[in-house]
Amino acid sequence: MAKRIACVVRGGWEGHHPVESTNLFLPFLQQNGYDVRIEESPAVYEDDVAMAETDLIVQSVTMSEATPGQVEGLQAAVAAGTGLVGWHGGIADSYRNSSDYLHLVGGQFATHPSRRPDLVVEGSEQNNDLTYEVEITDLGRAHPITRGLDDFPLTSEQYWVLHDDLNDVLATTTHPAQAWQPWHRPVVSPAVWTRLWGAGRVVVVTPGHSLSVLENPSVRTIIERGMLWASRTV
Repeated sequence: MAKRIACVVRGGWEGHHPVESTNLFLPFLQQNGYDVRIEESPAVYEDDVAMAETDLIVQSVTMSEATPGQVEGLQAAVAAGTGLVGWHGGIADSYRNSSDYLHLVGGQFATHPSRRPDLVVEGSEQNNDLTYEVEITDLGRAHPITRGLDDFPLTSEQYWVLHDDLNDVLATTTHPAQAWQPWHRPVVSPAVWTRLWGAGRVVVVTPGHSLSVLENPSVRTIIERGMLWASRTV
């Protein structure tokens, strides 16, 4: 039986540790029968031959840029059955110049609210770390990616994302209306969602700012199950 092929595409802003974070999941992929190809840019998305033989793309590219041809190649690959999985800014804050990419993944990072002003320390990387809950939805409790998992807390960046109704939301997080913030009622954002695109499957997990978050047992389980679920089925 031929091995499945996973293509890890990484790069962009170094603050999200694209190399170290994706390296965490390489043993899991290899143990589950994938040959792993590593690319340091989205240029591979224009390679029709490589995309046709790829069963799963794991992307960690925060911000950066992709050409229209690269985004078109990614869209075509997913529509033809290649799975796409990523976490945090590596998928939800990639290629800000491309509305077609946003249409594919179904959500875009808007902000991560900061701490109470008197707790903000100039220049600190922890200014956007909040303790919040990831809550599994009713759909998530039945879905193979999140089935059997309980709600869980994290202390990290809490992503506020813009999204649409084509997403199947498996977990959410709620941004409270704090006195120092300009919004006036709690806002619910998806924290984990899947999206069907042609014959392909997309999985987006918004936690994942640091290696410690990715090593959280619930977050890691969701990502690993997501990779298996998203992989080519046709």
